[in-house]
Amino acid sequence: MKITGYELFQVPPRWLFLKIETDNGITGWGEPVIEGRAHTVKAAVEELMEYIEGKNPLRIEDHWNTLYRSGFYRGGPILMSALAGIDQALWDIKGKYYDAPIYDLMGGACRDSIRVYSWIGGDRPAAVGEAAKNAAETGFTAIKMNGTEEMQYIDSYEKIDATIERVAAVREAVGKRVGIGIDFHGRVHKPMAKVLAKELEPYRPMFLEEPVVPENNEALREIANHTHIPIATGERMFSRWDFKSLLEDGYADIIQPDISHSGGITETKKIATMAEAYDVAVAPHCPLGPIALASCLHLDATSHNAFIQEQSLGIHYNKENDLLDYIKDRSVFDYENGHVKIPQGAGLGIEIDENYVRKRAKEGHNWKNPVWRHADGSIAEW
Repeated sequence: MKITGYELFQVPPRWLFLKIETDNGITGWGEPVIEGRAHTVKAAVEELMEYIEGKNPLRIEDHWNTLYRSGFYRGGPILMSALAGIDQALWDIKGKYYDAPIYDLMGGACRDSIRVYSWIGGDRPAAVGEAAKNAAETGFTAIKMNGTEEMQYIDSYEKIDATIERVAAVREAVGKRVGIGIDFHGRVHKPMAKVLAKELEPYRPMFLEEPVVPENNEALREIANHTHIPIATGERMFSRWDFKSLLEDGYADIIQPDISHSGGITETKKIATMAEAYDVAVAPHCPLGPIALASCLHLDATSHNAFIQEQSLGIHYNKENDLLDYIKDRSVFDYENGHVKIPQGAGLGIEIDENYVRKRAKEGHNWKNPVWRHADGSIAEW
């Protein structure tokens, strides 16, 4: 079997899909994208595919190393996201070739389903109490929310109080049973992150996500020493080498690699296994499309330390299209009692609606995240 071609589809709301073709008719799908840089990742995929066209798609480990190690410059969000989508598609082909779900080719499942959480609120969260109540009534046992708007290095207690009030409203709406993940989104700097971590303790969050940007991960030591709330990070870290020092330092309790950014199924599985050796949990980042989510679920199935899965159904970014629009059988992602079952079909276990993909690719997208500024005119972290 040989790789004979590929196609890329830039589809709303902000995704990029990859289809890899083989000479025996088996095709595989991947989702290589960096939100806001889809066109750039598309170009990187086109460059990387030159290395493996005409090759046997089943040699995934060799292809991964070729695409990573044969480049003198490696790593980072663009190259690792391009590699991630290619890797997902190769695993999809391999599963279809052997007529088995991907998790069976990775040693078999250690769970039948995994807990999922629902996003509430937007970039500037408001009315989150009612949204949290609705999510809980739908059956979700965990939600995640953006905690803050933009924050200066040293900011006012007015903004601290506004964050606390939002979280308090959510806790009151859902009661003690529902987990609350609070995403700082890297918008907060170390001085204010310490204050927020302490002030949020009475509301018993499930975790604090990206209290600082990963460039400042050394600050996690001081933040962790100010709180007993679990600290989560990792969506903007792209390989096992990025995670190495984070795990060695020991101040993160949950890592959140994104399977469409961190080198795909092959690399993210290795990252999860590294974390298990440090007694650190995994909650894969996935505010993306159905291919990325299916890939995550196969990883979750085989990773003992995976405890919850992000998914994008109803997320505030999904305006033109949502998670289920691009697959033929929507029931594969049915959520029951706050859990989703691991897909059972061959490969990724989902069937892409290719006709709809092609239709929406004609529309395309040019999604960019907003640019925020502080009151003084300086750029704020989004």
